[in-house]
Amino acid sequence: MLSVQSLGLHHSGNYLFQNVNFTIKKDDKVGLVGKNGAGKSTLLKMLSKEINFYEGEVVTEGSITIGFLKQDLDFVKGRTVWAETMQAFEQINAWKNELEEVNHQMTVRTDYESDSYTDLINKMTELNDLLMNHDAYNLEGDMEKVLFGLGFKADDFQKITDEFSGGWRMRIELAKLLLQKNDIMLLDEPTNHLDMESIIWLENFLKDYPGAIVLVSHDKQFMTAVCNRTFDINNKKVDDYKANYTKYLVMREDRREKLIQAKKNQDAEIKQMEDNINKFRASATKASFAQSLIKKLDKIERIEVDNEDVSKFNIRFVQSMVPGKVIFEAAKLGKAYGQKQIFDDVDFIVQRGDRIALLGQNGQGKTTLAKILAGDIKDYSGAWNLGHNVNIGYFAQNQEEVLTPNKTVLEEAEDAATEETRPRVRDLLGSFLFQGDAVSKKTKVLSGGERNRLALCKLLLRPFNTLIMDEPTNHLDIQSKEIIKLALQNFEGTLIVISHDREFLQGLCDKIYEFRDGKMKEFLGDINEYLEYRQKESIREISAEKAKLHSEVKEEPKKVEEKPVVSTSQTSNVITKEQKNIQNKIKKVEEKISELETKVEEMEASFAKENPSEETLEKYNKAKEELENALQEWEYLGTQLD
Repeated sequence: MLSVQSLGLHHSGNYLFQNVNFTIKKDDKVGLVGKNGAGKSTLLKMLSKEINFYEGEVVTEGSITIGFLKQDLDFVKGRTVWAETMQAFEQINAWKNELEEVNHQMTVRTDYESDSYTDLINKMTELNDLLMNHDAYNLEGDMEKVLFGLGFKADDFQKITDEFSGGWRMRIELAKLLLQKNDIMLLDEPTNHLDMESIIWLENFLKDYPGAIVLVSHDKQFMTAVCNRTFDINNKKVDDYKANYTKYLVMREDRREKLIQAKKNQDAEIKQMEDNINKFRASATKASFAQSLIKKLDKIERIEVDNEDVSKFNIRFVQSMVPGKVIFEAAKLGKAYGQKQIFDDVDFIVQRGDRIALLGQNGQGKTTLAKILAGDIKDYSGAWNLGHNVNIGYFAQNQEEVLTPNKTVLEEAEDAATEETRPRVRDLLGSFLFQGDAVSKKTKVLSGGERNRLALCKLLLRPFNTLIMDEPTNHLDIQSKEIIKLALQNFEGTLIVISHDREFLQGLCDKIYEFRDGKMKEFLGDINEYLEYRQKESIREISAEKAKLHSEVKEEPKKVEEKPVVSTSQTSNVITKEQKNIQNKIKKVEEKISELETKVEEMEASFAKENPSEETLEKYNKAKEELENALQEWEYLGTQLD
């Protein structure tokens, strides 16, 4: 479906890629891995033809379509969420408009025997076939499914997109891409703006996606679940592993050990040649032999082994004095921004040694609570108390808010240091890859990953007994995330962490505070137990949203949207016996569809009131399957009638 041949890309003489070859087939779901800066996002841009100044070729088979999730948004102001999402079907909408015009012409014209009228009939048939093949009469159901899955509620559909934050607008862009059903879908960190529930929904959606996917993600669990193939970008090349991420790690380690051994053998061979060159170079009789060895040495392609030494990230958070038993205590805590109440009436007690994850949809108040406890927000309702001898270390999600733009990296670190840790500032910065001139960079020019590393370094320069961390793994590669997780597991103090990364939270937290609908609920258990509970709740909530949406519309009993067809009076004055039989069959199928739709809607409404049992879910899925089969039969009979 897509073939890359001798691909190369260089800037100022330095190659990012060189002589890269691979093929992507229809069912491939490829995960791109590699260190930050290896070229993962650049490769996606090359495949999408957004970058075209490269060596080699990117060849596509036939007229395949490629969709690319871009980070820059270009929405038309004033559109609703529903109208903006509908833009995903640009071609289908054009076909529908064209079919509407064709049907209008056939209604007003009477020259039934003319060639031009026959052309209209052929055009109508062609457009109907196109719309049916693209499932154009089920678009609204698909839109509801995707928007609900990405966290939107029924009330959001008619809101203007201008009212939403950049993260939520990015979800609309993702929804449009998913609905387009391209042959190849290119996704660069699609989970960045999603909460955990939406990530799990997207994971399941992509696993069943009928086309090919090329994915960049730092979410290890997401990559393992979605991808069946892994491209490891390193040393200017792409190593192809026909395995998911977890299996790739094992295969890569085997390959790396063989490469290390091959490098040792090559190094020994090179040393022997260099010794011989030095030995024979001064000899008049063997000078020509030395020259031939030099030429042979120059032609050797040196084996390179990617340096995976992670000792520079071997960090440890140092605990200060032991605090009292109670770290935080809150009663009827609430916070509003203007007329919008974020959360209210929140009570909790955090005790020494607790390890708590704050979870919930974006905008529900997780970061707000973190800022209140860290002392950054002082305007709130209710009350909370700080325990005895509590020293708080706070890692903010947006590091630009806590870094001074015109200070250098060194100055920022020195300001965070104590008398005891000041002599270790440069060493710690070096451990976080700020070496040489890098310590003189202004913080305002740092990348997202660099800001996070600097913030983590600052936390190490002061002793704390309580850590509050808001998305500490943002912009970090998988390897760095694992090292930070290990450091937090070894931290003996109290931990409160916000993260949407399931794998990162596993084994790190044993208590969940869930933010939802303006309230906070405590869940005793680990992340896996919580997700099992949340999955059942989500089925009930989405069913309630569907019921709410359709009850608000107050439509007539739902009927199947009929395909526009030419009336028999326009093509022939005689209805054949066969046509009559088909019409009778269509009538019976339509009655069956109406009954099944009513049954499904009633079951979905019941899900909003109570959790469905396994038996009920089985009946629900069977009814949905019968409905889908009936719709397919109706479509087939419609083509037979044409």
